[in-house]
Amino acid sequence: MTDVADVADGAGAGRGSTGGSGAVGGQEGEWAVLRVSGELDLVTSPELRQSVHDVVAAGGHSIVLDLSEVVFCDSSGVGVLIAARRLMRSCRGRLRLILPARGAADGSHVNRVLGALGVRRLFDVYPDVDAAVDEESRPLSA
Repeated sequence: MTDVADVADGAGAGRGSTGGSGAVGGQEGEWAVLRVSGELDLVTSPELRQSVHDVVAAGGHSIVLDLSEVVFCDSSGVGVLIAARRLMRSCRGRLRLILPARGAADGSHVNRVLGALGVRRLFDVYPDVDAAVDEESRPLSA
């Protein structure tokens, strides 16, 4: 089981657990970083949705979702990513995703799913946390 962190205050204290996925949070400057691993599906995606809402409720407007360790993502997971994008846009916030640097070429499941559904271009994607939190860094091309 993987702990799901309470990222609203950036403290990383455990809030709950799940058998298939987990989101672990932390702070990188003004960015809340949620690291997701395992599966992002119908069972686990509500936890990620709640983590994003917790960050926003605590006044955070800059979120990085590190999806580099996600091995499976279904339509409910994609729905959470799109909803997170919509939420961040509505509060004039920023959302950045991390996928492996070579994306679909190295078998990134999330990258393949987003590309197949034609929504990959909606997201600012970076190769790692350092690039995602660097204001000078540019996103990877879609």
